[in-house]
Amino acid sequence: MEREHNLIPEDSFWKKYLYRIIYRSDTKLGKLFDIILLSLILMSTFIIMMESVPKLDKRFHITFFVLEWIISLFFTAEYFSRIAVVKNKRHYIFSFFGIIDFLALIPFYLSLFFPITKYFLIFRMLRMLRIFRIFNLLDFMNDGYLLVRALKNSSRKIYIFLLFLIIFSVIVGSLMFMVEGGREGFETIPQAIYWAVVTVTTVGYGDVSPITPTGKFFAVVLMLAGYSIIAVPTGIVTAEMRNKRQNLEKVCDRCGNEDIDDDARYCKQCGKKLA
Repeated sequence: MEREHNLIPEDSFWKKYLYRIIYRSDTKLGKLFDIILLSLILMSTFIIMMESVPKLDKRFHITFFVLEWIISLFFTAEYFSRIAVVKNKRHYIFSFFGIIDFLALIPFYLSLFFPITKYFLIFRMLRMLRIFRIFNLLDFMNDGYLLVRALKNSSRKIYIFLLFLIIFSVIVGSLMFMVEGGREGFETIPQAIYWAVVTVTTVGYGDVSPITPTGKFFAVVLMLAGYSIIAVPTGIVTAEMRNKRQNLEKVCDRCGNEDIDDDARYCKQCGKKLA
């Protein structure tokens, strides 16, 4: 979440008033603004999905176009208003929600020159994350922070695992290319590697399958190995999450802040009283 001590304006009454409406939800106007914002996000997402249906787009193209312009202009005004009313503008622009707000806006203007990019407006759904703040559900975001930290701390082990998986898939794919003798779906080593990746990840599209007895034997071994291989990253992340939960008393359960002094009674980031 935005660190409020870096955002709250100090210079004028109207900036403080707008700040409370735009960034806070403890007033009727603030909550109404956020509900309108979420409603427009859902409407924009619905319009983008409907535009991908040729019959609906042909029938309601003008309606979709006008609504998207209105919604995008609202988001544009809202984005620049957020920048205008904060004290530390750079902090907001490069914050997590600031980047999301920008990514939710820029595809509309890109679509004026490259029409296909309008479908990137689906990124506006990420702004729905503000629902945790709007409905006072910040305490429930701790699990999300816990998962993100676990993934970050496990990244080195996961990278090593992915390297092993790539090497394993290349070797198995090359063997299957030799075993199947260039049959359909195994004409080249890259095609055989595609089959190996689909099989080892237990996706199993079924568009390519071995025919020879030796090939089927390799496939069985790869399928059984797939279950064990896929369990590896799950175990790595789970172990990291368990370690994090054991140290949870050092983390604010509202904002996930880990920079807490031993004698602190309140979180320095969000101000919540610590247990």
